[in-house]
Amino acid sequence: MTVKCREIKVGKKNIEAILINLASKNLIVLRGECGYIMCGYLDLKVADKFEDVAVKITGVASIEDALNSEVASLSHSAEKLGMYIGQPIKEVLKIIA
Repeated sequence: MTVKCREIKVGKKNIEAILINLASKNLIVLRGECGYIMCGYLDLKVADKFEDVAVKITGVASIEDALNSEVASLSHSAEKLGMYIGQPIKEVLKIIA
C-alpha cells in the first residue's frame, strides 16, 4: 500500500491532499480546515450523521484528477455553505480551506 501526502496552497491557507493506493483503486481525500472532499469511497449518510461539510467526487484516480473534477454529491452541511452539484472543486477548495 502506498500513501502520498502533499499540501496545496489555496490563498493563504493549505489543503491537505492524501492519496492511498488500495487493492484496486485509490482513495483520495482533500482536507481543509472546515471540510473535506473525497472520492467515491465517501459514505454521505455517515457524513450527514456527523454533520460534516463533505463533498464527493467520482471518476478520479489521482490528486490532479480530483483538483480538476466537479462535485458529484454533497452533505447537507456543505449545501448550507452554498456548495452545489457540478461546482468545480477549485471553487470548493476556497470554501473549505
